[in-house]
Amino acid sequence: MTFLRRMAARLCGFIGLVVLLATLTPWVSWYGGKLAGKWDDPAGDTLIVLAGADLADGFPAESTMLRCMYAVSAYRSGHFRRIVASGFRTSLHMRSLMASEGVPAEAILTEDESTSTRESALKVARLLAGAAGPKVLLTSDYHMFRAARAFRKAGLEIRPFPIPDAGKRAVRLLGRWPAFLDEAAETGKIAYYSLRRWI
Repeated sequence: MTFLRRMAARLCGFIGLVVLLATLTPWVSWYGGKLAGKWDDPAGDTLIVLAGADLADGFPAESTMLRCMYAVSAYRSGHFRRIVASGFRTSLHMRSLMASEGVPAEAILTEDESTSTRESALKVARLLAGAAGPKVLLTSDYHMFRAARAFRKAGLEIRPFPIPDAGKRAVRLLGRWPAFLDEAAETGKIAYYSLRRWI
């Protein structure tokens, strides 16, 4: 019984340490920046935008909306000729949102079958096979490490365009814990993709 108590106390101490680390230090912003890699404003012919999650109650996830709005801003800057929205069911909503913000609907292609980052990479690579010009991948800061490597593994050379998702949320004290959980989940996915040799 003493052994179980010791283990429970250690577990509680570890959880407390993680909570303090996530909420009271700049860890979330720092780690999100590490996963994002190089921050710049790449240009190209095609901008690939990944859905953040499946639909919840019929609405795109907050991260999906954020990615779409950054994509609209990038398109308005004149850097791109077309956008590819990728994600099961969600890509059609992404197209509608970006079109409502002024991106011509005919400039937005949709890939509506993928249910994971790896599937997006494989299906978008097939969709853009033979397409001329540089391709730029836009996704959340914490997702870029895995996404960029998955796309390159699928044979599509991309330029990374991370957006400040976890970084933005981490500015607010109440936003740090959800951002930390996203980064923790992403770390597990990176490990899984590495074991499967998908990145």
